[in-house]
Amino acid sequence: MFNIIGAIISGLIIGWLARYFYPGTVPMGWIATILLGIGGSLLAGLVTSRGRGDFSRAGCLASILGAIVLIFIGRHLNIDF
Repeated sequence: MFNIIGAIISGLIIGWLARYFYPGTVPMGWIATILLGIGGSLLAGLVTSRGRGDFSRAGCLASILGAIVLIFIGRHLNIDF
């Protein structure tokens, strides 16, 4: 239960920071921000694990960069948040 709550809180913080550092406005609600942060953390974790079987935790900066990449991809594919 605490893992889910921790993922939601960290996803909110990481998603908010990614939206803050992304150039331009990123119109999205709280749920999309949380999912963006969680997705950014997962993307950064997959990149930093370098194909190994285990899943290592990514740093906060890598998670924010992963979320920014997701914003970039979503904007270029014209996905509405």
